[in-house]
Amino acid sequence: MTDITRLLLEARRVLAAELDADLAERGYPDLRPGHAALFLSVDRRSGSRLTDLAEQTRLTKQAMMSMVDDLESRGYVRRVPDPSDSRAKLVRLTAHGRRAAAECRRAIQGLEVRTKRSLGDRAYEALRDSLEILSEPTEAGGE
Repeated sequence: MTDITRLLLEARRVLAAELDADLAERGYPDLRPGHAALFLSVDRRSGSRLTDLAEQTRLTKQAMMSMVDDLESRGYVRRVPDPSDSRAKLVRLTAHGRRAAAECRRAIQGLEVRTKRSLGDRAYEALRDSLEILSEPTEAGGE
């Protein structure tokens, strides 16, 4: 019997590869699932602070900064001054980034539909509920 950690990692690998392929077919071969998480977390009206994006995507601030640097260099996002705090910057999607975000959203929805079809409604909902529980920080985990 395979341990749950290995099963979760393998499922993540398979789903991420499917999302990668879907994004490539949609014209974004340079995007990865982590980019999709960032795109879908950015406030589309005002932008988002890097620290908020890191928290929402469960990445470190350093990892998020690196991702934003990379996406900014490729024209998907830009940093602008935060009008509420002159020391801070907001991350905003460029027009290119907004188009990519829309395709990421569609690709993720397609992945969800295919997964639900594969598992069936009840098993899919049970899996989602279980993953939500497992994703919450626990006291024993030190968080």
